[in-house]
Amino acid sequence: MKLKLLFLSLCNLVMLSLMASSHREAPLIANDPLADNVDLYAFRSPDNPDLITIIATYVPLQLPQGGPNYYSFGENIRYEIHIDNDATKPGDEITYRFTFKQVNEDPSTFFNIRLGKQNLKTTYTLERSIDGGLSFQVIIANGVVPPANIGARSINSPVGLGSNYATLMQNAITNSTAGERVFCGPTDDPFFVDLGGVFDLGDLPRQLGKPRDGLACLNVSAICIQVPISTLLKKGASATPKNILDPDYVIGVWASASRQQIRTLSPGGESHSGPWVQVSRLGMPLTNEVVMPIGYKDYWNGLTPYQELADTLLDNFFYNPELALYMDNSLFGGAVPSMSKLRIQRNSLQGFDFGYGKDGLYGLKGNPALSGTALDDAIFGTLLLPGKGKARSVDLWPAFHTGVPNFKPYQLATGKNGNPLAEGKPFISNFLPNGGDMLRLNMAVPVTPRNDPKFSTLGLVQACVLGLTDPQYANTNIEFIPNMDGFPNGRRLEDDVTRIELQAVSGIVLAAIGLWYDDYTAGAPNPVTPNLLSVLTYTTGVEKNDATFRSEFPFLATPWSGDGECGGKIVTAVQNPNGGVLGLETPKVSVLNYPNPVSTVTTIKINSQYEGKIKVNLRNQEGKTVKALSNDSFDKGFHEFTVDISEIPAGIYFATVINSSGNILGYSKLIKS
Repeated sequence: MKLKLLFLSLCNLVMLSLMASSHREAPLIANDPLADNVDLYAFRSPDNPDLITIIATYVPLQLPQGGPNYYSFGENIRYEIHIDNDATKPGDEITYRFTFKQVNEDPSTFFNIRLGKQNLKTTYTLERSIDGGLSFQVIIANGVVPPANIGARSINSPVGLGSNYATLMQNAITNSTAGERVFCGPTDDPFFVDLGGVFDLGDLPRQLGKPRDGLACLNVSAICIQVPISTLLKKGASATPKNILDPDYVIGVWASASRQQIRTLSPGGESHSGPWVQVSRLGMPLTNEVVMPIGYKDYWNGLTPYQELADTLLDNFFYNPELALYMDNSLFGGAVPSMSKLRIQRNSLQGFDFGYGKDGLYGLKGNPALSGTALDDAIFGTLLLPGKGKARSVDLWPAFHTGVPNFKPYQLATGKNGNPLAEGKPFISNFLPNGGDMLRLNMAVPVTPRNDPKFSTLGLVQACVLGLTDPQYANTNIEFIPNMDGFPNGRRLEDDVTRIELQAVSGIVLAAIGLWYDDYTAGAPNPVTPNLLSVLTYTTGVEKNDATFRSEFPFLATPWSGDGECGGKIVTAVQNPNGGVLGLETPKVSVLNYPNPVSTVTTIKINSQYEGKIKVNLRNQEGKTVKALSNDSFDKGFHEFTVDISEIPAGIYFATVINSSGNILGYSKLIKS
């Protein structure tokens, strides 16, 4: 029992940092929200495919009603977007640097906006370097940041700004002297995930209760920049790509925030001096949250991707990600039953073990079958097969650290005739191996229109499915498959990165190239086995943002308003039986069971205010019904009955009330001793 509790405690520690993208992900930066990277997006613009849109968000978890000092960008911070476009040279080729200033236009009031004047009015300067950071030129000198969306009186009325928020956002879009379009300001947080379910011991998707977006109704501070592809191109690259996978069109994008080393406090103010120190960064979503252990998170935040690549210790966390422990029934998979659909390949093609600490494909090292493949030492050295015990060196590590080359075996299984090392259908090329964690994007890949029936929030995972199963793409010619422009080939706002990355940890990339799941037998005609189907159909329960994205730059939704429905939870006031008013909603059905714990017979008490029939069943921790506790249906009102559960094994269960449609209306924890 003690060992089981230890496993559950370990699971809890992991899940506390899981799946929140970069919302308060590391100990030090959690205390400095103004400098905290939240998310990063990079995609070919659907409104103009000649442009690349890059969005970096900062300052997580902003309540729209968070006055009087509403969050914005911080002064004395360098917010930077970095672009690497040349694999032959380590370091950034292009850097965009934003710095912000704030002024109080009316210091005589405690209001943020009054009579056309703003306090904490924010502007920015944008500098650009195109020589690797040796020099910077100002390309926007006095950019405007819209105020917080405080409420209708502050924004719309004559006693406020006498405007509307859509106009304020539009007026804040600025053209730089170098050809970029820029927007900086508060927006809806575009990320979506069930944070409550995640933190509840990895209950993702929730087994009891409805999933909900834990970032709904919260805002962020966004830096959005639209850049011509010609500006981002590698020096000497052709103005027209040779095909949709042209490696010269691959860029790496990462974002950071830096502060000066010394902060001096004085009465009523502070000053800053000394060299600039990076305090936060972000490339691929979830790296510092899920991959880095807590003891390395602050260290990782202080490195550049180029320094990270040189630190082989950090590589080990990608070769054997801790999350893989909870996708393996032989280890701690049973401790996270919600993720039971996600299971690591332990015997792929009856010969390859990708479990935690196993060898993966290293057993093929030196085998002539690797000749001419990306795993051949003569091609990329030991980059992808560095040694034993590094199970995920061929899929997860390159996804985060190098991108994927259009080189066998990194081609779809279509056309491979059962040999995963053979040439297959060319799929993607976003290989840029001279840096560590970045978003890598091939700018030559066409845009999937957002109204295309085949557009999918599963990005490259869905592109794999189409490339393997849709007869339209059943050849090995290079051609565009819908969603090849999706994560992890860049990252679109709509991409469900939590789901995609969990599927990737379970091995979906390995399956796509022909290293199928364990229940596939070599030579079988259909590789879509139950295990593969389980991974493809896995969902976290939250699959889209809580607000609708715009169809044009800056694409992000308007920030939530402080006086709107999201400016504080709306509750129904109900009478307390003992008098007074409670600001809480009465549950539809309450259910109790006693004694608890129980070994044989338990009593169930129900108080139903539901206008319809209900039943009660007993479910285990995996959400499966193990016993019907009531053969009869109950009407509205009080009900009490006893039930014998002596035949049920010891464990934790839930007495669950459901309606005729099977929806859960209430439950009570039941411990069988």
